[in-house]
Amino acid sequence: MKILYLATAGALDPTRASIPLHIAANGSVAEGQDCAVVLVGDATELVSREKAEQLEGVGVPPAKELLQKLVDNRVPVYV
Repeated sequence: MKILYLATAGALDPTRASIPLHIAANGSVAEGQDCAVVLVGDATELVSREKAEQLEGVGVPPAKELLQKLVDNRVPVYV
């Protein structure tokens, strides 16, 4: 199964911004599914290390941990 996650929210809504990253990193990767993440609109802010390191939503791991897990597992992240 191939899955493409679309992230549209940025730093102004950290929980919504983190959800696609969380599902990809802790869902698809854990299940061995082939996935990728696309950052569009406000989500492109996550390319900035400073923004990503500060982003922490409610009920989800910090964005920096999620992004690192995606990188470690060679999940493509498109901007």
